[in-house]
Amino acid sequence: MLKPFFHPSRIGALFALIAVALGAFGAHMLEDMITPERLKTFETAVRYQMYHALGLVAIGALAKPCWRAAPFIIIGSIIFSGSLYLLVATNIGILGAITPIGGVLQIIGWVILFFQVGKPTESKPTESK
Repeated sequence: MLKPFFHPSRIGALFALIAVALGAFGAHMLEDMITPERLKTFETAVRYQMYHALGLVAIGALAKPCWRAAPFIIIGSIIFSGSLYLLVATNIGILGAITPIGGVLQIIGWVILFFQVGKPTESKPTESK
């Protein structure tokens, strides 16, 4: 059976792919284009994106109830790393104020996962004939 497109492991793999590509871009192209402070911001975005990508791959391997954490981690990662990438690209400082929203969503996702791991999976009652 094929796994759905929005399977946490699939999204995690996509996030990891993007993190590696952007990390390589930052290491080889951005160094001479932006300030050292902005390069550090970019590296933080890539690092946290990769951490959460690996976490999503792991969540996908767990029981389905654990997947409840995935949307918070996915959306949080997009907001957290995305706002930092935009901050570096545009130098619009207010974008840094959005970043903590993503971080809070990521934390919520990990809290949900903490409470979901090890819970028994819900089973449907079987019909007797």
